[in-house]
Amino acid sequence: MEFWSTPLGWTLITVGQILLVTVGILISLAFLLLADRKIWAGVQLRKGPNVVGPFGLLQSFADFFKFVLKEIVVPAGSDKVVFLLAPLITFILAFIAWAVIPFAPGWVISDLNVGILYIFAISSLGVYGIIMGGWASNSKYPFLGSLRSAAQMVSYEVSIGLIIVNVILLAGSMNLTAIVTQQEGWIWNWFAFGGGLDTWPTVFAMFPMAIIFFISALAETNRPPFDLPEAESELVAGYQVEYSSTPYLLFMIGEYANIVFMCVMISLLFFGGWNPGFPIDFADAWPEWVRNLLLCGVLFVKIVFWFFMFALVKAFVPRYRYDQLMRLGWKIFLPTSLAAVVVVAAWRVFGVGA
Repeated sequence: MEFWSTPLGWTLITVGQILLVTVGILISLAFLLLADRKIWAGVQLRKGPNVVGPFGLLQSFADFFKFVLKEIVVPAGSDKVVFLLAPLITFILAFIAWAVIPFAPGWVISDLNVGILYIFAISSLGVYGIIMGGWASNSKYPFLGSLRSAAQMVSYEVSIGLIIVNVILLAGSMNLTAIVTQQEGWIWNWFAFGGGLDTWPTVFAMFPMAIIFFISALAETNRPPFDLPEAESELVAGYQVEYSSTPYLLFMIGEYANIVFMCVMISLLFFGGWNPGFPIDFADAWPEWVRNLLLCGVLFVKIVFWFFMFALVKAFVPRYRYDQLMRLGWKIFLPTSLAAVVVVAAWRVFGVGA
């Protein structure tokens, strides 16, 4: 076993972990994308994809091969290097952020003490792929779509950042494993419900913050009703209108990976992560890997639930106008999240048991 403590052994373990997480995310995306289409179809009283494979379960894989086998069309007047680099950057950045996500105790690629800061840095870079794709296309509609997306993502990143500051204040750490560990036990220990009996009054700030985080995540990932960068009626599908085949597929995978990532974040930060909401002392005698598998399953159920909520919003809520989108972000969410930071910080300093 000494081999695994050598540099080569460490490298092999790390590469294996990265491949396991990446392949797991890609397979999950295939079925979550199918679920997204099925939910939308169900709301509209139609069947949705149901031909390829049993119950249509292989539809996403058929779409994958369709995109891969299509011809890659690059516009004649485009900057070809940047045009092809943009979707690759979007794809890579969407997966790099998962390096600090803990799926169960100890099940994390890199357990950084500044995991939240790392996520902020990666998410801030994500806008560059979209900007590069819109600019390199040498067309006004993709460029306008990319500008909209940049403004939208920057606007709602500010609110998301301030909301996460509330969680950091309650947890006293930027390590995601530590944040989830502090939510162990009963459901009222989850940060959405105040983070425990000692800090329960913060529920009046934290539960609205969880809701605002969810809505901001919709805007951050360009999901309806905030899909203004891809407003088909105005911008002919926005920044990726000139893309086809594999580059288009990379954009879409990156977008859906970010959506699932936001589902993970809201689960970890506000709703206990892998904690089921009640003590699981009965599992203490189990082998560690079996217990962690159970906890990982709990987190997966929460991720699926929040993705289901994303899909329902897409099906029910009409699209916002761009001025409404910006007003919501800057005039409502930003002041509200800033006020919540003041309230939670004041409770941490002057509250009972401080």
